[in-house]
Amino acid sequence: MHFGTLSLPARLYLLSWHPEKRRFAGGPDLHLVVRAGALAELAQRGMLLDADGIVTPVVDARTGDPALDALLELVEQSRPRTWRGWTAHRSRATLHAVRDQLAVHGYLREGRRRVLGLFPARHWELERVGYAEALHAETLAVLSGPREATEIAESDAALAVCAATGKLRPVATGRDRRRYKDRIEALTDRSGGDSPELRSLMHHLRKALASAVASAEAARSSGGGGSG
Repeated sequence: MHFGTLSLPARLYLLSWHPEKRRFAGGPDLHLVVRAGALAELAQRGMLLDADGIVTPVVDARTGDPALDALLELVEQSRPRTWRGWTAHRSRATLHAVRDQLAVHGYLREGRRRVLGLFPARHWELERVGYAEALHAETLAVLSGPREATEIAESDAALAVCAATGKLRPVATGRDRRRYKDRIEALTDRSGGDSPELRSLMHHLRKALASAVASAEAARSSGGGGSG
């Protein structure tokens, strides 16, 4: 199955669907993972650059994708931030934009349920289960092998790296992350293609995502809530 029609952050959202549990189970930091995916795609397209650790947009560059373009506009209009800063800053806006796109294009549908049997709450149901299952299987194959990292498409490499680093539960457990540590490193290199600058940028972004997730986990442990 070909997944090239969906953006990297959209595919990361669909990877939060758990094939065995038959529900979305990506964890509380999905917004950070989706934002990192958006940053990665914009960097791969040459629309975000690194200037001494600061995210630098190519002025007036646009992709035609509403969620990605909204992030580009936000970066242009905001004060300079690091990759870590942009991984977290208003990250839920990107999550919501991606989710809305998936709903418009028929991948999701909005449902209603009641919390504690009393309070109405929105939730999202997956329409294209087969698509999400195939995407999940393909991403696991990228993460675990057997193909050499150099044979993987750059976007698919970035997808697996973001999913694993962001602790997307249906894709990688803590044991998986330890087991595939060297593979994740190689896939991070691959996500930067033949450009040393882009490879370095992708390593910075991976570290930024790991740091943002760790901070969110620490905040929840201390009762301070999450980021974004």
